[in-house]
Amino acid sequence: MKVVNINQTVLVKELSDGSERAFTDLYDLYSKQLYRNLLRLVKDEDIARELLQDLFLKVWEKRDTLNTDMSFKSLLYKIGANLAYMHFRNVAQDARLIDQLVISSLAFSGNAEEKLISKENHGILKQAIENLPLKRKQVYTMCKLDGKSYEEVSSELGISTSTISNHIVKANKAVKEYFLANQEMAVLIIASQILMHTKNL
Repeated sequence: MKVVNINQTVLVKELSDGSERAFTDLYDLYSKQLYRNLLRLVKDEDIARELLQDLFLKVWEKRDTLNTDMSFKSLLYKIGANLAYMHFRNVAQDARLIDQLVISSLAFSGNAEEKLISKENHGILKQAIENLPLKRKQVYTMCKLDGKSYEEVSSELGISTSTISNHIVKANKAVKEYFLANQEMAVLIIASQILMHTKNL
């Protein structure tokens, strides 16, 4: 591990001196893990690839100002988080993009909402759910938040799985429309996840 750290320090020093070879070596070393992290944040492969290229472009442009004493990996992740944050700010100005974002968020199975939204912001989702009709709210909570299968909910509530599916489709639409009507809150939710991730580096 010490050898790797020493090599990385040397590469960063060479990069700061303008070495294209060092830049390529650092790209090869970090690009895959940075891409995976960006993909977790933006939920879109094309956007994640674009942000990755922007990230390393910024590194190259600022190569002569790099602080070789600080963690290069942390710097890369913070640049990536800032780029993702700017992406979501742009999303907030584009109804089509925010629509795509919410749809992709709701497409996750099991406790997807729990994973996407921090405890601090969980109340926003709960407020959207509270606006649902009573039976639809019950079905949505059991399936989406409690992670129960349609069959389990059907047995507990005494309604057919097709009725449950219909409730889920309509509930997803209602929750999506709630987020679309509160675009700034949707962006704040996701931005908070980025900031929380950055603090854990």
